[in-house]
Amino acid sequence: MTEGHEDHHVFHYTVDDEPYTTNEHTLTPKEILAKAGLSADNYYLVQIRGREQESYKDRPNEPIHMHNDMKFISVFTGETTVSRR
Repeated sequence: MTEGHEDHHVFHYTVDDEPYTTNEHTLTPKEILAKAGLSADNYYLVQIRGREQESYKDRPNEPIHMHNDMKFISVFTGETTVSRR
């Protein structure tokens, strides 16, 4: 065993164009949202791959295998208040 040799790969990804990093090899959509300061109660995650989009709306606990330069967006599902005068 080589001293000091550990697997500390850091994955860089974005949520709503904000940069984040993790050394976890898998994260769930719920965990990715939480790291971005968003609640899975009010948001769901969508992964963007070129022109393709993969929604995790009904899969908040599905493991996502992390890679560098992954791109995600959040979609708000909570109540919006409309003020009428």
